[in-house]
Amino acid sequence: MAATTPPAEPASPCVRNCCLDENDICLGCGRALEEILRWQQSSPGEREAILMAARQRVEIRRARWKS
Repeated sequence: MAATTPPAEPASPCVRNCCLDENDICLGCGRALEEILRWQQSSPGEREAILMAARQRVEIRRARWKS
């Protein structure tokens, strides 16, 4: 039997540009403060959900800047 490696856990999206907006959303990665604080304790599934929400926030912010 071939050895399988477990899937890698989602990496932190932190880009070391930490600055929170008025809604406690990081301008660098798009995560909410509560998501940043619980990242280390989150399961891989929870991390994926956090990443999806953060990506959406970043896309919305970029769309607002363009308009």
